[in-house]
Formats: sequence, C-alpha cells, structure tokens
Amino acid sequence: MGSIRQAFGRAWSKYGVRWTAGVLLTLVAALYPLDVWTSHTIARQDTIISDLRMRLEPFELDPSIVIVDIDSKSLDEIGRFPWPRHVLARLVEQLTRHYETGAVGFDISFPEPDLSSGYAVLERLAARELKDVPGLQRELGQIKGQLDYDGRFAEALRGQPVVLGFNLSAEVKKGVLPAPSFTGEDLNGRSLLSYAGTGYEANIARLQEAAAGAGIFTTLPGADGLIRSSPLIFRIGDGYYPSLSVATAAVFAEATAVKPRFTETVDTLSALEREADSVEYLDMFLPGRRATGIPVGQAMTVAVQYRGSGGPEGGAFRYVSAADVLAGRVPKQVLEGTIVLVGTTAPGLQDLRATPVNPVFPGVEVHANLIKSMLDGRFKTRPWWAQSVEAIQVAVVGLVLSAALALLSPAWSVLLAGAVFALCAWFNFYLYTEHDMVLDIFICLLLVGALFVLNLAWGYFFEFRKGRALVSRFGEYVAPELVARMAEDPAAYNMDGESRELTVMFVDVRGFTTISEGLSPKELREYINLYLTAMSEDIRSSHQGTLDKYIGDAVMAFWGAPVHFADHASRAVATALLMQESAERLNREFLQRGWPALRIGIGLNSGLMHVGDMGSAIRRAYTVMGDAVNLGSRLEGITKVYGVGIAAGEATRLAAPEFAWRELDLVRVKGKNEPVAIFEPLGRAGELDAAVHGELAAWDAALALVRAQQWDAAQEAIQALQDRHPQQALYALYLERLAHYRRRPPGPDWDGVTSFETK
Repeated sequence: MGSIRQAFGRAWSKYGVRWTAGVLLTLVAALYPLDVWTSHTIARQDTIISDLRMRLEPFELDPSIVIVDIDSKSLDEIGRFPWPRHVLARLVEQLTRHYETGAVGFDISFPEPDLSSGYAVLERLAARELKDVPGLQRELGQIKGQLDYDGRFAEALRGQPVVLGFNLSAEVKKGVLPAPSFTGEDLNGRSLLSYAGTGYEANIARLQEAAAGAGIFTTLPGADGLIRSSPLIFRIGDGYYPSLSVATAAVFAEATAVKPRFTETVDTLSALEREADSVEYLDMFLPGRRATGIPVGQAMTVAVQYRGSGGPEGGAFRYVSAADVLAGRVPKQVLEGTIVLVGTTAPGLQDLRATPVNPVFPGVEVHANLIKSMLDGRFKTRPWWAQSVEAIQVAVVGLVLSAALALLSPAWSVLLAGAVFALCAWFNFYLYTEHDMVLDIFICLLLVGALFVLNLAWGYFFEFRKGRALVSRFGEYVAPELVARMAEDPAAYNMDGESRELTVMFVDVRGFTTISEGLSPKELREYINLYLTAMSEDIRSSHQGTLDKYIGDAVMAFWGAPVHFADHASRAVATALLMQESAERLNREFLQRGWPALRIGIGLNSGLMHVGDMGSAIRRAYTVMGDAVNLGSRLEGITKVYGVGIAAGEATRLAAPEFAWRELDLVRVKGKNEPVAIFEPLGRAGELDAAVHGELAAWDAALALVRAQQWDAAQEAIQALQDRHPQQALYALYLERLAHYRRRPPGPDWDGVTSFETK
C-alpha cells in the first residue's frame, strides 16, 4: 500500500499540473451540453458537422418519387414558361390517366386566370365592335371549350390525386384558399405555434375546387441562408394549412385528416399552459389504420434529410423531362404508381435554393426529401436525453485522455488522441445513420484537441520560437500592424508555396522615359523616392497590403497573404483609389518644383494565385505567380488605351460590390484565349452623387447599343456623354471605334471583344 502511495506521489509531482489542468478542461467542456454556458462558435461548428454527416450518409435512388422537370429541354420544345394551361391539362392527363401515377404535386401556383388563348378579347369584340357580325356569337360558343384553358385544366384535375401548390405572402391575397386541415376551434383553447402569413398567392377558384388538395411550398432559410428545416403546417388567419409535402403524401396515402398530437390532454392544462403547449407529432389519419405520426419540432418544423447533392445528376430521385412526359416518351413503369412532383430546374425560373448539400439545390427536391422521410417513417431527431449523453461522453473522453496523455510519449499521444477522435466521430455517425439520432459532438472533439495540445505544449513553444524568426522576415513585406498580428500566432504563417484567392496590383508611371530625360540624376532619385514612398505607404499602412517588389518605377503588391483577408479585393480597390489621390497631390507638388507631371496607371485582378517564397538558391522573395497575376499586369498597360487611371478584372468587381464600376470593354489580352470584361472603379457607390450614377447608367446603355451593332443610336448616346464630359478619353475612344465600325462593319458574328497583341 505504501509503495502504491509513493508511486502515485511521484507521478503526481511529475504530472499533477497537467492532470489538474486536464480535469478542469474536462469539467468546463462537460458543462457546455448542459447549457451552463453557451458559445455561438461551437454551435456553428456543430451545424457544420451536421451538414457534413448528411453529405456523407449513403443513399440509393428511390423509384417511388419522381420529379417531372420543367427543364431547358421542355422550354425548347414547348415554349417559355409559364405554359398555357391547356398544356398543363395535357400534362396532368398524361400523368394520371396514361401513366396512372399515385399522386401528383405541383410546386407551382396558379393565382391568376389564363388569358393566353385570346378568347376574352374575342368575346369583348363580339359584344362591342363586332356585335353586328352574323353568326359570330354562335361561332364563339362553339370554340369556347377549346379556348377555355383554365376550364380544360380544371377538367383534367377533377377526380384525380393532384395537389396544387401555393405560397405565403406578406401582403398580397390572390386566389382562393383550400379548406384548412384544421382551425383554431379544433384546438379547443390551445395555441399552436406555427409559421404564419397575412397574405397568400393561392390558386384561382375553379382550379382549387377541382384539385384533390393544396399545400404551401414556402421554404424558410435559416440565419445563414440555408434551408435545414421546413414547416409542415402554416397558419393563415384562423386556419392551419399543410405544406406541399404533407398535402401530397396525404393524397397519396388517401388520408382522411391531418391533425396535431399534443403532449397532454387539454383538460390537464391551465389557461397559461395552453398558450405554450407543444406538439409531439403531426398525425396523418389513414382509412382502416392507425394514424401515421410525423415527429415535429418547434413551430411544427422537421429537419430536412437531404439525400445526395440534388438535381438530375446528384439526387436520390429520378428526374424526367416534362416534354418527354407530354410526348409519351417515358416508359410507363417509371411513373406508374409513383408520387410525382412537378417543378423546374431550368435556369432563370428562380426555383433553386441554398442548402447544406448544394448552394443551388432544386426547390422541388426539398419537398421530395420530406415526402421520402414520411413514406419511410424515418426522421432525423434530437432525443430529449441527448444533452445527458453528450455530457457523459465528454466526461469519459476527457478523464481518460487527461490521465493517459500525460504518461505517453509524443508519438503515442498522437496515436491515442487520433484514435479517440476517430472513435467519437464514428459513434456519432453510427447513431445518426442507423438510429436517426442527432447528437452534437464538436465540444467533445474540441476537448480531445485541447488536451492533446496541452500535453504537447513544449513542442508548441519550440515551434513558437522558430516561428518568431519567420514573422520577422515577413516584416519586410507587410505593414507593422500585420507583423504584430502574426507575432501573436507565428505557427499559423509560413512562406511555403500554396494556392490562394488573392488580389494583385501593378502600378506604373506614365511616360517615365520622358520624365527621366528631363531631370538630373539627383532630381530623378528624389522624384522616384517620393513617389515610391507615397505609394508604399498607401499599400501597407492604409489597407494592409503586401508590398511585393519595385520594378524600376513600377510597384507590385497583393492582398490576402500572408494574412488572409476575406475582403482582399475591396482593400485593393480602396488602395488604388487612394493612390490616385496621392498621385494627384504629388503631381501638384512636383509641378511647383518645375518637375514633369506625375500620372500613374493601376491594374487590379483577383483570382487563384500561387503565393510563397520563390526564387533561386541565390535570392528568393515572397511573391505571387499565375495567370491571374499576368492578367493584372496586362490590365495596368491597358489603362493607357482607355485613358483611365485604374483597370480591374471582372473577378475583382464581383468581389468588391460596394464600389461603383464603369465597364470599359471586353478584351482578349496577349497570352489568353478567353475574353475578359474590364472595369474602372469610380468610388464607393454610397459616396457618389446622383450625377455620377446617372452617367454610369447612360454609359451602360450606350455600351449595350455598341455591342448590339446599333451604330446610330450608340453614336448619339456616346456623343451626348462626350459633350457633357469632354475630359473623358473613354468616350472619345469609342467614338473613334464607331467611325471605324461604320466604315468596316464587324459582321453578324462579332463578339464585341477587343484583342491586344502586345503586353
């Protein structure tokens, strides 16, 4: 016993501090799942892990749900959408009568009558201007059935298992609502929490009366803009209406009713408790069977279990073209007995949603995934005891690692920490895929990492000292503020080569040869020193860019490395505008000294670049390379052609939307086959007056006329701009081009691109 006590004493003296720190870390981590403390960052990471789990879960193509897609092929064959409703009538007849589908849900609403046949116009003419034409009324009566597209659509819907979609709206009330699934009176004094709207865009009465049902296809993204959950019940006024997925599943199952199931009977609740009563399930009552319950969360929502990345190529559901259905080209066995959802993936029809699995996910497939969960009776849910399990898991993992990592060598510590990390991740994924349980895990993984780092702190400090030397090297390139920031975590930075999204800048003095010939060597040195100092201060201090190098009178810089800035393009554009102001200030000073005028051109471009310590065994530099860099250099030279101070690529414009931009041209620079759009930044959009915005709008319209080869209209528009702004060289350039195009028209296949054969 004494020897055990002595051994423990020796171990405690050696490892006691690390054990104590490990236990304290474990205690703090174990309190997080119990809501003793909270962290938005940790919750966000759990959301990211949840999204990853969903993407990793295997799936198979489900033949029971088919999406009839109004795709680009359908638009080419049938015509632009929305289609006349006699076409939709044919589509419904094909699906319900020929293919004998089990149910059809339209992810589309029809809030207004279809007047595309022109019958209403004919009827009005017959009653007024053409009322005296013999037999016209009789002829109209005979063709009315053919031209009443809404009537034909309604007739196709009548008696068939077809569900129409409709949408919530803030103010507008269009169409007629279907009968609600239930009303406030059915709740017997309860208050059911659900998403509510004051308006709606429903379907016209004759269509709604003929359909078997209707459901709301509104989707509600989360705070980050992604759709992770979906309401199953919405409230409009005193009525509660099902989502499109619930309504379609109910028609398919021939359900007699859809009702909420509460946790307690209303008799046991006080009046206050009735206002906050919760719902366990949404019950779908089936004839001759028990109700099928759908577990729901707050506000009658369920988590959407996405299967695959969505769309015809990456989803768990078969897509067939609406054109193929109309033409009968789809094999009958593909659609017979299935649930069909009619939606669209065609670009421009605005039914793509941002989801955790794909930022451009077809909206109709959100409903398909919900229906799939209803048919399978499987929903991803978080059990009521989840917090306890998470806290126990954290405690066990933390105590085991706290004791073991202090005793093990670095190599064994890496293996143990890695094994525990993998085991925790596997267990979480197993519960998710096999038992549909959603448990949070990031705090446990974070604890594994924290304990590992704690027990290898000596290595960290060694690397820290090594990193300090690296940071001092970066001081040659970046602003002092960034050096201080890097010094706080030197291990996070290195000079190794990597590919990264950056923005590069090239600056050059206009007419430098002439300037150098007009100054003495001493004056030229001072001229260049003042210019380079001002430009360098603007790059490094004002917007924290990385000064790459001086190339004679030229300056090269970039943003986004070694310190990452998400707004690297915006910083670069702001710097370029500031440098032009500094150049104007220097120019006034130089002219007072009798020196030549100073004018600079700046090229900006954003894109994927290779950045790192590059060079030879004799000399190296931290610099950037790549096609995006080369284009930035070309754009600097192009500024002379268009008479502007700054020229930027389209990637920079898209990454810095807070600035107002003037499009200069579509160009094909030397060394690149693909044309690129180039732009001039004029300043922050909110700081420019209405006159500048008006000039930009007029220029955009004039440029469109040029590209449409409408030479007369373009000449008139650009000449008007030139008259108002005679100092603008860009307008004069385009007037010269127009004169050339008039003499030598470019032809119908002209792509509007200007090619540059020199650098």
